[in-house]
Amino acid sequence: MFLTPELLEHCYRAGAFPMAGEDGEVELYRADPRCILEPADLHVSKSLARVIRSGRYEIRVNHDYEAVVRGCADRLETWISEEIVHAYVALHRAGKSHSVEAYRDGRLVGGLYGVALGGFFGGESMFSRTPDASKVCFVALVGRLIERGYKLLDCQIYNDHLGRLGATEIPEDEFLGRLADALAVEREFN
Repeated sequence: MFLTPELLEHCYRAGAFPMAGEDGEVELYRADPRCILEPADLHVSKSLARVIRSGRYEIRVNHDYEAVVRGCADRLETWISEEIVHAYVALHRAGKSHSVEAYRDGRLVGGLYGVALGGFFGGESMFSRTPDASKVCFVALVGRLIERGYKLLDCQIYNDHLGRLGATEIPEDEFLGRLADALAVEREFN
């Protein structure tokens, strides 16, 4: 399959997301149960709150989107192939994918990216080169989504890191209903 921005958007609207295998071949996935974060359930630990208050990180939005995607791919095992990088960068240029970035001393040290359609934000991946940088970005993302009236933050597949931030799982059929509701409203990420 050749991943295009149009195909990516279609996938998200249908509740699917892409991942590349070890051979680089891109496949589409769904998760049941589906991991989401209710913005009101965001858990910010005392230590993370101290980091945020310290101003250690400068948060920027969409400043260097491609560098964020490549930062997320820069690990021993990754599902982010070169084809995926190119497709998401094209989707970003179309205004439908965004990044939240953490900078320290002018250097990108963490970030996350995802897809925004209507009142839906599908989180894709995050990375940190310094302690707590991606968590600070996640908190900033949730604040932005609340401020702009987003209805659904999709985290796809549960892990302990997301769980500590307050993410939970719901059945896929519930997710698909909430996705349809979120897609029916207009919201602006920028």
